[in-house]
Amino acid sequence: MGTTAILSALAQEQQGLIEQLDARRQVHRAGRDYWLGRLHGRDVVLALSRIGKVAAATTATTLVEAFGARRIVFTGVAGGLGRDVHIGDVVVADRFVQHDMDASPLFPRFEIPLYGRSSFPCDADLSERLARACRTSLTVAGATGRMPGLHRGLIVSGDQFVSTAHSASRIQSALQTVGLEPLAVEMEGAAVAQVCHDYGIAFAAVRTISDRSDEASATDFPHFVTHVASRYARAIIDELMPLLPQG
Repeated sequence: MGTTAILSALAQEQQGLIEQLDARRQVHRAGRDYWLGRLHGRDVVLALSRIGKVAAATTATTLVEAFGARRIVFTGVAGGLGRDVHIGDVVVADRFVQHDMDASPLFPRFEIPLYGRSSFPCDADLSERLARACRTSLTVAGATGRMPGLHRGLIVSGDQFVSTAHSASRIQSALQTVGLEPLAVEMEGAAVAQVCHDYGIAFAAVRTISDRSDEASATDFPHFVTHVASRYARAIIDELMPLLPQG
């Protein structure tokens, strides 16, 4: 079934996975480090997306072209937008939209020029497997404290770190005018979804909510990344890998 690429937004997430790789080897390409090996008996390649849509698209393209990835799973953090999405919750995306795409009046706002669409769906089967992995791992995480919520829906991406309630409200309101209800906002996923659409390969993504996209984000984000996000990501991937086809 081909190689699974595990794309991480954070070095802390990737490091824990690298340490688990069997027969691991490192390849440096286009300014990035890629780690190849076996994880839970599956062929994998690990990479960091870097920050922003262009960097993420470059990494995703390299995963397909140079390393033969047949599916990409993305783990990372995001700011919460949905009313019931709280810090510590997890969102499994069902589709992505670029909230800063605006080629109007040539094309409708949010629509990707020449694609005739604004959203790119995630693979339904792979996303369901990812959600199952999340449910199992979050049940364990919640055994000693608050049970993290699991949400599924729209995640939006843009080349900005959303750090004020006003900015978050403005993004949310603009999307709602075209019938879109975002659960979370981040900076890479929509670009990877578009690359996977172009190549016809499966894509799934999970984002742990590190902050509420408000004035506290600058302090909530680094604390959460250090103490929570990387632990969640490793636990989710550990549960996901045995659910994937071998080969």
